[in-house]
Amino acid sequence: MFTTASVIPEIQRRDCHVKKPAAFYLAGDSTTAAQSAGGGGWGIGFLKTLVNGAIGTDFGHNGATTVSFVAGADWPSVLDAVSRSKADFVPYVTIQFGHNDQKAAANISIDQFTTNLKTMASQVIAAGGTPILVTSLSRRNYNSSGLVTEDLAPQRAATIAAATSMNISYIDLNAASIKYLNSIGSAKADTYNLVPTDRTHLNAAGSVVFGAMVSWLLETTIKEGRDIADYTKANRTVLDAVKAGTYILPTV
Repeated sequence: MFTTASVIPEIQRRDCHVKKPAAFYLAGDSTTAAQSAGGGGWGIGFLKTLVNGAIGTDFGHNGATTVSFVAGADWPSVLDAVSRSKADFVPYVTIQFGHNDQKAAANISIDQFTTNLKTMASQVIAAGGTPILVTSLSRRNYNSSGLVTEDLAPQRAATIAAATSMNISYIDLNAASIKYLNSIGSAKADTYNLVPTDRTHLNAAGSVVFGAMVSWLLETTIKEGRDIADYTKANRTVLDAVKAGTYILPTV
């Protein structure tokens, strides 16, 4: 049966709701940011999964903390993107910090880190978007037992606490990435390094792998997942490997 808007009764057309596609704005440090000489994370790999008219921008900034990101031009740009796009899209803002906030030189306590995340989430809501907190991507340093050193545990706990206290969604990228890295082992994990000795930042292949992981977590672990699933489709071979804890090095 063929129908067009011109032959659907007016009252019926008024009841039809056109679903707006998603817009994803990624706020974070260098483990979210695009690959460069100074960093690289999962952001670009995730943005490559977007389908069905979804759009996205990686605002990740090398060296950023929850303080510097807000104090500089990055955070106003994120909020402006939400405000500008909300008429035509459903804007989501992922917020992932911790790698630099934990450094002594940053002088940011866990309590302040938690408060900063909550403030950022509140500002996203006020701008018309949906915040999704993201626990930090794991570093790829291993201990003598052959397991990942869980050196971001306090920041992970604080991120989850911030989301829980506000009844907003979070994805536990830290736990998921640790599980995967423990499964594949140190030697294979090193193939994702931006440069041979950099076990924090990702090369392009690593971005695809952990971008697929973010896509999967967004689809399956949060209340917005059913809607988000229409707009992010990771490569099936990569995603199956991530789910199974099987090593894969995508061609990029």
